[in-house]
Amino acid sequence: MKSDMASLANADLMAVMQRAALEAGHLIMQFYENGCEITMKADASPVSEADHAAERVILRHLRAFLPEVPVVAEEEMAAGNGPLAIDTRFFLVDPLDGTKEFVLRNGDFTVNIALIEHGVPVAGVVYAPASGKLYCGSPAGAQQYHVQQDRLTDEVVLRVRACGEQKTAVASRSHNSPETDDYLLTQNISSCLTVGSSLKFCLLAAGQADVYPRFSRTMEWDTAAGDAVLRAAGGSTETIDGKPLTYGKRNRVDDCDFANPYFIAYGAR
Repeated sequence: MKSDMASLANADLMAVMQRAALEAGHLIMQFYENGCEITMKADASPVSEADHAAERVILRHLRAFLPEVPVVAEEEMAAGNGPLAIDTRFFLVDPLDGTKEFVLRNGDFTVNIALIEHGVPVAGVVYAPASGKLYCGSPAGAQQYHVQQDRLTDEVVLRVRACGEQKTAVASRSHNSPETDDYLLTQNISSCLTVGSSLKFCLLAAGQADVYPRFSRTMEWDTAAGDAVLRAAGGSTETIDGKPLTYGKRNRVDDCDFANPYFIAYGAR
């Protein structure tokens, strides 16, 4: 299926997503350096002033550029203020993915912005403000940039690497599970990197790892932007039964809206 992004100014859309991520990341780093209030949401996950402030910035950019496209943003959803309906095209936003990493001050947190079309993440931006790295994925391919004074420099084209018999896995730093450990034991994994937030997808896209198994809870806004970068770099993300991970999951009897099943993300198969 040809992406509806062909009907948009692709470069303009990516530029807006990049600007939104950079501005949100700049604001997050101010909170990171000066401190901010942390509270707990109903699901016992932490949320900070930085989450809310960054989300407001991103929503302003996206809604000014494409006001007709719904935005599903984590903190709005948590407050019960999400869109009443979504169409075949919508944005998924996690303004601060890895709030636990933010609180622990280890740098592994990101700003995630993705555009979904017909259940597929067709464009995504992942910005890691603590390290100054920004990753992009779109029909034009996947790229990594270094951020200097809110400008993108040192472009590197990303491509997944060929996978040999011995594989490097990447796993969650804060949300590991016994099922993940069992998987790693059975898949000829020679080493495993533990990383927070959507950076795990980006390591696959950059050819620094081969597989990312996730056997614990995620929501669509956690994964969509990184998944877009990975797919643009030649990788894939599949459910446990081998089907592509899809987005826009709603009105199910067995789970809440926008919750992901367990999945495995791959570099080259």
